[in-house]
Amino acid sequence: MAEFKLGVTIMNDGMDDEMWNAILDGLSTRELQREAARAISTMPADNNSIHKFNKDAYHNSHLWYRAVIKYYVLEHGDLPSATGPGVDVKFVIEE
Repeated sequence: MAEFKLGVTIMNDGMDDEMWNAILDGLSTRELQREAARAISTMPADNNSIHKFNKDAYHNSHLWYRAVIKYYVLEHGDLPSATGPGVDVKFVIEE
């Protein structure tokens, strides 16, 4: 599994949708899933923590993964595999 790094620290939501799409379009579906899994694993295990992403991605898993990753990047400054508590998440099966 390759490690991704945005190369910039993002302190607020100053990036427009075009910039977010450019970054996240570079990830495969599996990479989106893994990054989102790392991010979700660092959040409280309650319905509100997960439900907040449904408004951006109702019934669309790809949009849901992207919303989770965007939230994490805004909180921690980079992808979950690159910084913050997501770095410490270990998968049962590493690819």
